[in-house]
Order: sequence, then C-alpha cells, then structure tokens
Amino acid sequence: MPTPEELRQTLIRNFHDAPLERFERPPLYDTRSTSLTEGTAAAKLGASFDIVPPGKQSCPYHFHYAQEEMFVILQGEGTLRVAGELVPIKAGDVITTPAGPGYPHQILNTSDAPLHYLSISTKERPEVCEYPDSGKVGVFASGLRFLQKREAGLDYWDGEP
Repeated sequence: MPTPEELRQTLIRNFHDAPLERFERPPLYDTRSTSLTEGTAAAKLGASFDIVPPGKQSCPYHFHYAQEEMFVILQGEGTLRVAGELVPIKAGDVITTPAGPGYPHQILNTSDAPLHYLSISTKERPEVCEYPDSGKVGVFASGLRFLQKREAGLDYWDGEP
C-alpha cells in the first residue's frame, strides 16, 4: 500500500509551487511555463501552467489533428485568436478547442498585466499539428519531433526502388 506521501508525489502537483521555465523568442513569444503532469500517473491527460507577460504570446497559431485542448484562464485578460477571429477572454473563462482544422488557436496577452492560465490536453501520440501562419506541419511521436514546410513534402515514391 502506498503511503500518503507516495500518493502525493504520484498524483498531485501544485502550480503555485512548480518551478517555471521561460520560453522566449523575441519579439512576440514569451511565457513562463511548467508541466503539471510530467512524472505523475497521468496517462491520457496533460496539463501545464503558463504565465504570459503583457503584449506577448505563448505559442504560434496552430491546430491539432488528434489532441483536444482546454484552457482555464485563472488571472488576467487577453484575446483568443481562433478560427480566424479575435475573441476577448478573461479570468474565469474555460476555453475548449477540439481537434481538426476548424479551430486553429492561439492565446494572446493583449492586456497590460500578466495572463495566467492552465492548459489541459489529451496526450494522443502520434500527433500532427499545422501552423497556418508559417505553413509548417509538425509530427510528434515518442522520440520524434519533425517540422517541415507543407510545400516541401516529397512524393510518396521518392527514394523507393
């Protein structure tokens, strides 16, 4: 039987206590983030906590072919760029984005204060993502992270005898 401390280590993460890692690519992208499920017993769900400074974005506009995502806005205000539209968001909002090309999405901090949110997703692998602004396609699987411009694709028979 696991002890309460062993159960805590396996099942619980506190986003207030988790160490944040900064991901930055000037001039648009800047976020401090931490995984809340890495090293836990979670097999089908992923979660992270993000803080985006004023005027910044956490990641490029994209959509997933397999994963669904949910964002819970904890503090601040911003804009959800989704399906080609700009939608205001604020603390207390719960945003759901299903898989597929109908809902490309991105969270922008368009306010003058930090934006705090939880990102929750299914952990389907392999996963394919498209990035409409840059024309990239990404393939993600265990031990594989491959991104390429969509137009750079090869013919199915390329290199085959």
